[in-house]
Amino acid sequence: MRLPPIPSFWLPCCLLLAAACGCTEKPVPSTPDPVPAASSPAPTAASAETPDKQATTMRDYNPLTPSEQQVILQKGTERAFTGEYTDNDADGTYICRQCNAPLYESKDKFHSGCGWPSFEDEIAGAIERHTDSTFGMERVEIVCANCKGHLGHVFAGEHLTAKNTRHCVNSVSMRFVPKGEKLPPKIVVDKNAKKQ
Repeated sequence: MRLPPIPSFWLPCCLLLAAACGCTEKPVPSTPDPVPAASSPAPTAASAETPDKQATTMRDYNPLTPSEQQVILQKGTERAFTGEYTDNDADGTYICRQCNAPLYESKDKFHSGCGWPSFEDEIAGAIERHTDSTFGMERVEIVCANCKGHLGHVFAGEHLTAKNTRHCVNSVSMRFVPKGEKLPPKIVVDKNAKKQ
């Protein structure tokens, strides 16, 4: 059965609702990627070290699927309530999907009801904040401090947690490593390395 088209007057309402939630970037299509998800490098001896010391210098970051590129490289966003980590309550660490840098601990994750994974704090030094003036509003974009990949936005003053902060992060920008599993080494790209 074919559904009737959505009335045109609904579009402005949807845009206003998206802006109120802070999610007005270009949405990622919900169709599955034809490209298989990138596999992370196998853990090495360095992965047993603390996050600051677990790094490997390489020429390239983890390969990304088209939908991961849309969010991480082109500052898009996944559709609300569709991300694989929105309702994840397991203990562990969330790492950058592009470079494996540890970003968030599960102890700082909370259910905000916004449709994306929400965290009240990041791992120290893991996140950079930048002013985002797109869509006629001023927001604070958050990116991975190591590879500069787009994660989402951070909001303050909503009184949802004791820290009064909500990092609204795209699931597609992260990978979850369960507690007890070794973290893969952080990839630090050598910008001066020559391609073969």
